[in-house]
Amino acid sequence: MRVLAAMSGGVDSAVAAARLVEAGHEVTGVHLALSRNPELFRSGSRGCCSIADANDARRAADVLGIPFYVWDFSERFADDVVADFVSEYAAGRTPNPCLRCNEKIKFAAVLERGVALGFERVATGHYARLDRTDDQVSLYRAAEPAKDQSYVLGVLTAEQLAHCEFPLGEVVSKLELRVEAAERGLLVADKPDSYDICFIPTGDTGGFLDDRLGRRSGDIVDVDGEVLGAHQGYYRYTVGQRHGLHLSVPAADGRPRYVVGLDPVSNTVTVGAKQQLAVRTISAIRPTWTEAAVGGSWRGLVQVRAHAEAVPATFTAVADRLEIELDAPMFGVSPGQAAVHYDGDRVVGAATIAATGT
Repeated sequence: MRVLAAMSGGVDSAVAAARLVEAGHEVTGVHLALSRNPELFRSGSRGCCSIADANDARRAADVLGIPFYVWDFSERFADDVVADFVSEYAAGRTPNPCLRCNEKIKFAAVLERGVALGFERVATGHYARLDRTDDQVSLYRAAEPAKDQSYVLGVLTAEQLAHCEFPLGEVVSKLELRVEAAERGLLVADKPDSYDICFIPTGDTGGFLDDRLGRRSGDIVDVDGEVLGAHQGYYRYTVGQRHGLHLSVPAADGRPRYVVGLDPVSNTVTVGAKQQLAVRTISAIRPTWTEAAVGGSWRGLVQVRAHAEAVPATFTAVADRLEIELDAPMFGVSPGQAAVHYDGDRVVGAATIAATGT
């Protein structure tokens, strides 16, 4: 089988490619150049997609003895991921750029080009499992829950999953994976993982947004409209945030305050008590399905952040949106986040949160 292995320059994608080679597939490595002005190096676990990362990917491909190419997707990445990230924050929402990159770049643009070139599958180092039957491919959580990345893959369609490979889905220990990399002679065996947003290598998301949206100070108010402090840009906050508020007026009961709302029009950040973050209903738009589309109502689990717990809920498909009723209140749910729904460990689909209710 001809497989296109996306190689980021990290240990996960290098071992994923190595396993495919060992399994006897015809593997070609490709590194995605996503930055228009890539950094020469990345700093520890901050960022990725630097020139050094591309060189690490190339060296890994050399060790494996496979062809290697760099594909420039920087323009499409800027339009589909970075611009979307900025516009979502400008609108007072909280996007997930990794999920959007998977949807628009890694499993859309790359897959489209790969299939056109005759590749049957695109492989990555994501931690998730696929189960293939004669007429269907199902996406499941990884064997090790702590490493599971099925949430950021929940936007993939049945057609895309049919062309995917995730060789690391059964890995239960990152240490074992690093030992395997070292035994294979891969120099990235001890390379730190990348945790930050890849196009903000400094980790300063607020500063990044300042440069693109223009800093505009405004009021931090309580739910009754009383001014409690000032902010340097509402987009620097997200619903559920507790730290970094620097309020001049303490709460009467002495308890912490949390961000409960953002209003770009009035340029205000609203704070309140934790119970004011409680959400019982979620309305989500633009649903996608990992298998066949689901209609009517059904029971399942919903997860709203990459490392959050999936919680029981009732789902109802209404036209082009999903209405989700939670069994118990959830806290800190923000419009713009993805609501990924599961049937046990199996991913059913995803939708973008548009509104919440009590």
